[in-house]
Amino acid sequence: MAATQDKSLETIEEQNRSTDSGARRLQPVEAPARTSSPQAPPPEDLEKSREEEEAAARTAQRKNRLKRIAPLVVVIAALGALLWWLHSRQYEDTDDAQIDGHISQIGSRVAGYITAVNVEDNQEVQAGQVLVEIDPRDYQVALDRANAELADSQAQAAAANYNVPITSVATKSQIESAEADVKNTQSAVAAAHKNLDAARAKVQAAIGNNVKAQNDVQRYKGLVERDVISKQQYDAAVATAQSTAADVQGSQDAVIAAQEGVTQAEARVVQAQANLRNAGTGPRQVSVTQARATSAQSTAAKNRAELEQAQLNLQYTKITAPSHGVVGHRTAEVGQYVQPGQALMSLVDIDNVWVTANFKETQLHHMQPGQPVEIKVDASGREYKGKVLAIGGASGSRFSLFPPENATGNYVKVVQRIPVRIVLDADQNKDHSLRPGMSVEPSVKVR
Repeated sequence: MAATQDKSLETIEEQNRSTDSGARRLQPVEAPARTSSPQAPPPEDLEKSREEEEAAARTAQRKNRLKRIAPLVVVIAALGALLWWLHSRQYEDTDDAQIDGHISQIGSRVAGYITAVNVEDNQEVQAGQVLVEIDPRDYQVALDRANAELADSQAQAAAANYNVPITSVATKSQIESAEADVKNTQSAVAAAHKNLDAARAKVQAAIGNNVKAQNDVQRYKGLVERDVISKQQYDAAVATAQSTAADVQGSQDAVIAAQEGVTQAEARVVQAQANLRNAGTGPRQVSVTQARATSAQSTAAKNRAELEQAQLNLQYTKITAPSHGVVGHRTAEVGQYVQPGQALMSLVDIDNVWVTANFKETQLHHMQPGQPVEIKVDASGREYKGKVLAIGGASGSRFSLFPPENATGNYVKVVQRIPVRIVLDADQNKDHSLRPGMSVEPSVKVR
C-alpha cells in the first residue's frame, strides 16, 4: 500500500510539474521595450512558438527513451544470435535435394496390333486399370487348341493308367498259374515214374508166374501120360500157363506205356517251365505299361502348361497398370504393331516417393539413420516430416559415367557430396502432390 501511495504521489507531482511548465509556456512573451509606443506580439507568433517548444520537448523525451531502450535491444539481439547459433548446430540442411520415385516402363509381353489405348499423358491411373488392349483373337484360338490337346492327352493318360493295374493283375495271375503248372507237371512226372516202377514190378511178377505155370505144364504132361492126374487138371495147367504168358506180355506193354507216360509228363514239365518263363516277362510288360502311362501323364502335363501359357498370353493382351501412378511419355497408338518387350509408356509411382539429399561430407559427422527430418517443398511451400533411412555407399561422383581419377596428377581437393535417402512419414503424402524431380530443402536434426 505504501508503495502504491508513493507512486500516486509521484504521478500527481509530475502532473503538477507539467501543468506549471504549460502555464509558463502559455505566458505571453514580453516584447522588447520600444522607444515609441509599446505593442503586444500577434497571436500567430505566440502559437507558433508554443508548438516549437512542444516539439522540442517531445524530441527530448524520445531521445531519453531511446537511450534507455538501446541497451535492452543490444541484449535481445545478442541473445537471439546465441539462440540462432545453438539452434543451427542441431540441424544440417541442403538445397541439393529432390524428390525421387519409381518410374516403370510399361511394355507389351505379347506381339500384336493395338486395338485401344485407354489413357493419355499425365493421367492418374489406379493399380490394375487397363492401359492398352491388343487384338486377342489369335490368342483365343491358341487357347482353344490348347484346351483340345489337353483333353486328348488327359484321355490317353487315363486309359494308360487303367491298363497298368490290369496288366499287373494279369501278369501276376499268369505267373502264379505257370508256377502251379510246373508243380503239377513235376508231380505228374513223379507219379509216372512210380507207375513205371509198378509196371516193371508187375512184369517181374508175371514172368515168375509164367515160369511156374510153364513148369507146371511140363510136369503135368508126364503125369497125364501116365494117367497119374486127370486130363482136366492138365488142361487147367495149360490154360494157366497160357494166361501167365499173356500176363507177361500185358505187363511188358504196361511198362512201355508207363515209360511213355513218364516221357509225356517230363514234356509237360518242360512246357510248364517255358510258360513260367514267359509269364516271368510280365513285370517287364507292366513296366512298359507304366512307362506309357507316365509318358501320357507327361504329355498331359505339357499340354496343361501350354494351356496355362495360352491363358496368360490371352491375359497379356490387356496391359494393366502395376501400381497407382501417373502416365507419362506415352508412345502407344491404335493400330500400331508391337513386339514383346517394346515400351509403350512410363508410369510414375506417386504412392512410394522419397527424398534424395546430397549432403556435403562435412555435414555427415553426426548424421545417422533414424534421425527426424523437416522437408520444405519448393513447389508448394509445404513442410513434410520424415526420417533418414540410409546414407549412400559412395559419393555421387563415383556413380557417374566417368568417375574422377585422382592419380592422374591434376588432383584438386573438392568437398564431395554423399546421397542420403530420406523417407516421408506414413501419413505425409496423402494428397499425392509430390512428384519425382521436385526440388526440396531437407533439414536433418543431428543433435
